[in-house]
Amino acid sequence: DASALSQEVIGLLRARGDTIAVAESLTGGMLAAALTAVPGASAAFRGAVVPYATGLKAALLGVPAALLDEHGAVHPDVARAMADGVASRLGATVGASTTGVAGPDPQDGQPVGTVYIGVSAGGETSVRSLALAGGRQQIREATVEQLLGMLICRLREDNI
Repeated sequence: DASALSQEVIGLLRARGDTIAVAESLTGGMLAAALTAVPGASAAFRGAVVPYATGLKAALLGVPAALLDEHGAVHPDVARAMADGVASRLGATVGASTTGVAGPDPQDGQPVGTVYIGVSAGGETSVRSLALAGGRQQIREATVEQLLGMLICRLREDNI
């Protein structure tokens, strides 16, 4: 459940003295809403960018325009650049990103349910590829839960 996962993420961030910024395309602010619903989130949550339009990923987050032109917005390297860019531009120690296809139609040649999530922390950025089933809302909710889980795993590591 996203609420319990969000509480754990905020707790881990606060305990470590880390801060987070999120860049959400596919989820349209759902991750930011889940994190900021946690009491005390202001101690760890820096902010969010929701660059739903592809061009804004380049303009606001520094995603290379050539990458977007060649592959579209639904690509692992886009998720990586979004996570790095949002952490850098919002002054956070951790960046998280979502990009993908929630439906109802395919996008950039990618089928519905194709999702990439990224976490940037400690000088290392990880990207996970997801193939999710269900309707638009189910895909978006599952993406948030998967990314929260990925954040928990990264924050529990000692090397970030």
